[in-house]
Amino acid sequence: MALFGALFLALLAGAHAEFPGCKIRVTSKALELVKQEGLRFLEQELETITIPDLRGKEGHFYYNISEKVYDFLSTFITSGMRFLLNQQICPVLYHAGTVLLNSLLDTVPVRSSVDELVGIDYSLMKDPVASTSNLDMDFRGAFFPLTERNWSLPNQAVEPQLQEEERMVYVAFSEFFFDSAMESYFRAGALQLSLVGDKVPHDLDMLLRATYFGSIVLLSPEVIDSPLKLELRVLAPPRCTIKPSGTTISVTASVTIALVPPDQPEVQLSSMTMDARLSAKMALRGKALRTQLDLRRFRIYSNHSALESLALIPLQAPLKTMLQIGVMPMLNERTWRGVQIPLPEGINFVREVVTNHAGFLTIGADLHFAKGLREVIEKNRPADVRASTAPPPSTAAV
Repeated sequence: MALFGALFLALLAGAHAEFPGCKIRVTSKALELVKQEGLRFLEQELETITIPDLRGKEGHFYYNISEKVYDFLSTFITSGMRFLLNQQICPVLYHAGTVLLNSLLDTVPVRSSVDELVGIDYSLMKDPVASTSNLDMDFRGAFFPLTERNWSLPNQAVEPQLQEEERMVYVAFSEFFFDSAMESYFRAGALQLSLVGDKVPHDLDMLLRATYFGSIVLLSPEVIDSPLKLELRVLAPPRCTIKPSGTTISVTASVTIALVPPDQPEVQLSSMTMDARLSAKMALRGKALRTQLDLRRFRIYSNHSALESLALIPLQAPLKTMLQIGVMPMLNERTWRGVQIPLPEGINFVREVVTNHAGFLTIGADLHFAKGLREVIEKNRPADVRASTAPPPSTAAV
């Protein structure tokens, strides 16, 4: 009975366990690259060491040794002399290794702002899993509105999987990663657009006035020639669907057409619903995940009657053109700026390959050190440490 209870609790805990929205695999090829950079850094650190001449007495033995003859006399150095050498060398090695590790870790973003509206949480969900060939890390990979930092979207997407080992690094993103981004922007009030007057394309303005001429002509003269307003407002958070064939984003929005006479309430001419499907292509550039959106499917219809939906058919093509010319470039300008991937400062992705799966996508890439480790460390070293580069005293032996 106790065994059954324990099994039930384990299954219950597993049922409520949250999957990561982002996974990163670092392969042995990447670890070798980092190792080489680390050795190069330590070599640079050792080149800065100046060991003074040693003079002293050990029992009946007097010594006066300069730096140039250390190697020659190394086999004759007594335990006391080795202690003195350790006093000089070990603190530098320890200091260099500690600074190297801490400096790299300090540059990895964990919970940071993406822009003025949303942030992203890259906190580790569990300890990294190391094998003989890989280091796997599970990150939460969740966006949140900056005005609701404690808000969290439940993760109901499939768990991303990483199987490949050919490239230096693999990053996997589930549908949850993108859904949390779009819901965060929706909650922040960013998914709406209002075009008034000259902002409405001239041809579309003329077509809308002609379409609703019967309603406009009945208005007072001071309202008839008022500027036209076209408002798009997303009604629910968009949703991402990832399949082996590609990635799509589904959006449902309201489209409101109105006249806005100066110093008077606006006069609504029509309200309709728009369904749109966008294709999304992902790419890694530097350390940023960038997205290119393209409008694939577009449909408008009336919520009031099928007859009114038929009357909206002539507006399909010009509204779609307006979205492609006026709205999509604004969206792509934002999505192409991208969001940072949790990678240390000075390391970038190169030669990436994107692969779609059912419910998640993976991006394999190699690494490139855009900056040397010394430059990274100096940039992130506190000012008081930067002013004095001498390592702390230590008596630890090598």
